[in-house]
Amino acid sequence: MDAPAAGAEDSAGSSLAPGVRPREVWAWAMYDFANSGYTTVIITAVFNAYFVAEVAGNTEWATFAWTAALSVSYALIMLAGPVVGAFADAHANKKRLLAWTTVGCIGGTALLALVGPGDLPLGVALIVLSNFFYGLGENIVAAFLPELARGKALGKVSAFGWSLGYIGGLVSLGACLAYVTWAQAQGQSAGEFVPVTMLITAALFALASAPTFLLLKERAVPQRDTAGSYSRALGRVWDTLRHAHLYRDLGRFLLCILLYQSGVQAVIALAAIYAQQAMGFTMRDTLLLILVVNVTASLGALVFGLVQDRLGHVRTIAFTLIGWCLMVLVAWQATGQASFWVAANLAGICLGASQSAGRALVGYLSPARRRAEFFGLWGLAVKFASILGPITYGIVTWVSGGDHRLAMLITGVFFVGGLLILFGVDLERGRAAAVREE
Repeated sequence: MDAPAAGAEDSAGSSLAPGVRPREVWAWAMYDFANSGYTTVIITAVFNAYFVAEVAGNTEWATFAWTAALSVSYALIMLAGPVVGAFADAHANKKRLLAWTTVGCIGGTALLALVGPGDLPLGVALIVLSNFFYGLGENIVAAFLPELARGKALGKVSAFGWSLGYIGGLVSLGACLAYVTWAQAQGQSAGEFVPVTMLITAALFALASAPTFLLLKERAVPQRDTAGSYSRALGRVWDTLRHAHLYRDLGRFLLCILLYQSGVQAVIALAAIYAQQAMGFTMRDTLLLILVVNVTASLGALVFGLVQDRLGHVRTIAFTLIGWCLMVLVAWQATGQASFWVAANLAGICLGASQSAGRALVGYLSPARRRAEFFGLWGLAVKFASILGPITYGIVTWVSGGDHRLAMLITGVFFVGGLLILFGVDLERGRAAAVREE
């Protein structure tokens, strides 16, 4: 795809940063397409339920073991993310770092094919490894967003990436569903067909991420005043935290993200487990459910992306948090599969919109010279939420003897808290603080 013609300048030119071609935006968004297969198949739909039922033997602590493994990986990302972001800013090497994290995640995903029933230590180790590289890559690719789009169009471009990402998850999950359906017809057990889905997911990740590395440009300029060792990069992160009062609204929004993402991450990590343990879904039923939810999530990201720059990022996120609260209530009260289908698709709509709007707002409130660093802090908040939400759910199910409904209801508290914090974010004041540092 070539640069827009002169007649299209008002439409495309007003959205993209100077010198950015539409094909670069597509190549950037293809990474969302590529890595979404990992979260959809491994974290949300297939391996999580397989881990609880087969790897951990469906014990009372099985759900807690799954959330604990994820928590360890997210803790490691929390420690490394901001420093890697600062290092990327200093050396202008986001693309190279993204390549390393991509190889790590794809390799870890492929190795999950070795995990069979009872292989708990190996399963935990590979989940920690693959999810660690996934999380770092997610932070790094997000830092390209402000280089591609103008400030007022960040929401639209971010939503395009999220929407394409859900399509990527749909493709990976669809391929796995086709294989699982065939394998079950052949009489294969989960221990036989789940490992193959790991290889399918890894292969699709590698194939779909290729356009990102072929077409996306590195536009950042090395900042030699901060280049150097990781200790100097860490010092820069500490400097940002020490002067956090200069970015009061960004800090408040990161706290908001911490709360509502705790709920979101609990839903992502435990959706298939809830469906099978509380609602009686089979693995094939669960895959079909998540497949449809990916469609609604893609539509939610796309539709809200078209209106959020006009409606306002804060207002858009507020609407989605209200939707999340409603979803929790519907899921908690669901007595049959039909009601849970309603709750799951409501979650899909809210998921696409809240993820897209949150990433765009961080970009809008971040100073240009520290974009990778601040997206590292965004990743820090999301990853801490990825510990807090799922581990809370896991502890509740363990203590309550497997009461997944109670755990889901408690998850709703995170969405309510995020909504209350969001009301204190002053968007214009936050943007002014960012501009002063550019």
